[in-house]
Amino acid sequence: MRFDIITVLPQLLDSPFAHSILQRAQNKGLTEIHVHNLRDYSDNKHKSVDDYPYGGGSGMVMQIAPFAACIDKLLEEREYDEIIYMTPDGETLNQEIANQLSSNAKNIMILAGHYKGIDQRIRDIYVTKEISIGDYVLSGGELPAAILVDAIVRVIPGVLSDETSALSDSFQDGLLDAPIYSRPVDWKGHKVPEVLLSGHEAKITEWRHEQQLKRTKERRPDLLND
Repeated sequence: MRFDIITVLPQLLDSPFAHSILQRAQNKGLTEIHVHNLRDYSDNKHKSVDDYPYGGGSGMVMQIAPFAACIDKLLEEREYDEIIYMTPDGETLNQEIANQLSSNAKNIMILAGHYKGIDQRIRDIYVTKEISIGDYVLSGGELPAAILVDAIVRVIPGVLSDETSALSDSFQDGLLDAPIYSRPVDWKGHKVPEVLLSGHEAKITEWRHEQQLKRTKERRPDLLND
């Protein structure tokens, strides 16, 4: 699976993709992540990619020409299943979206906006999907892009050492995960629930499901309504 991310600040993405699970996925050849500097596609001597918005108002807008030049170049090289723009007014990212993209997409292009946002015509002409990571605004789309890639890559078969790990994560079955414990059994009087020490698989599964329902009801009742 290949990701091409277009950004004006590629250095912001150096660390997220160079460590842990995402690094191992690349080392295994299960994914490719390519970051493209938007300034390389600017046609002015200052390599600027933004300008004032028509109609007035605060902030700067990322211009159409550099984005179009970069996107067109990438489209000449391969077909993309999705061209995704990270934006606060997009569809809110959830596990179902991550699963679908992981299963159905081979090549994904991600546009990371900055400043006030990107020229609407890029969204109209090129973008096939718009995704938000929550109801708040960040300084740019680089961190949301990294979050999206992480959510997709970790459910690719073979990425995690434990094949069942991703399938038991929160939200995979529409519920939050149950409480988890490790050694020691007793830490300053705080003990691991006895059922988890019983070795009785059916009872443990039942307990975990009950805890999932309880935690979801308390913290995210909207998931049960859905």
